[in-house]
Amino acid sequence: MPDVIRQSARERAKVAVLISGSGTNMAALLYASRAADCPYELVLVASNNPQAGGLALAAAEGVATFALPHKGMTRAEHDAAMDQAIRVSGAQYVALAGYMRILTDDFVQGWSGRMLNIHPSLLPKYKGLHTHQRAIEAGDSHGGVSVHLVTPELDDGPIIGQTPVAIIPGDTADSLAGRVLFAEHQLYARCLAAWVTRETSPEWLSAQVRARALALPEADEVNSHGMACFGIVKGKKFAYVAANHHAGGHVALLVKISGADEQAGLIEQDWQRYFRPAYFGDNWIGIRLDLGDTDWDAIEGWLSRSWRSVAPRKLAHLMDLADQF
Repeated sequence: MPDVIRQSARERAKVAVLISGSGTNMAALLYASRAADCPYELVLVASNNPQAGGLALAAAEGVATFALPHKGMTRAEHDAAMDQAIRVSGAQYVALAGYMRILTDDFVQGWSGRMLNIHPSLLPKYKGLHTHQRAIEAGDSHGGVSVHLVTPELDDGPIIGQTPVAIIPGDTADSLAGRVLFAEHQLYARCLAAWVTRETSPEWLSAQVRARALALPEADEVNSHGMACFGIVKGKKFAYVAANHHAGGHVALLVKISGADEQAGLIEQDWQRYFRPAYFGDNWIGIRLDLGDTDWDAIEGWLSRSWRSVAPRKLAHLMDLADQF
């Protein structure tokens, strides 16, 4: 098996969009996805309103659709049916685009970290409805739009991106809404693209490792041979983050292991994830972080084990004692 495992072309992230009306934001996401370098594709447009105009547009553009009226169903029953349709489509993410339903906690939690919404205000201002009128009446200089993660609390999830839109003297809620809509169409596609690629972004992946490595006792970070390097203060190194190091084309964590037998076993177990890092020898293993399915609890375990292998005995003993409580 070669020392360097090159990353194959990555499939685009699959997204389901939920709408209740004309679906202009859905259309913006759809047409942005037609660009060759867009990292996502729409695999389903679903609605609680069979007459929603966006469904006809999606069907005309070759995107699968699903419609289920909510009348006569409990909220939980309807959400469960929508969830089932989304999962059957193969979607990995859900984008709410004018979906006029309050979602159950179970539905939201089932897509935790993978469901986005667009809201026509500069959150946390003006959650809920009538956002433009409320901004005008408050005398704000700007209205705007926010894209955020969906949480059980209405319009309260972490903000991914915002665009302010100036309020012009004489503006009405309708005139302001018209300009905000332009901003919505620009912002949503950018935020969705950034969100679905974050798990393969070198910066994001490095930050995840950094937070876990520096949480270990007396750990510090330096730059070594162009890589982020983590070690005991004034001591040995226990981890590196390699981002396209030696033109490897991937982002990986390098940690210490027991030797050649363990290295060979890991590579045989999953050769796409584990590899022998060039110039590091048999006592290190490379672990791909950019495959999109990293188990961060496992990475935390690898870092802790590697840290223990270089930590002074007294420091490791204190860590053992702490782990007992």
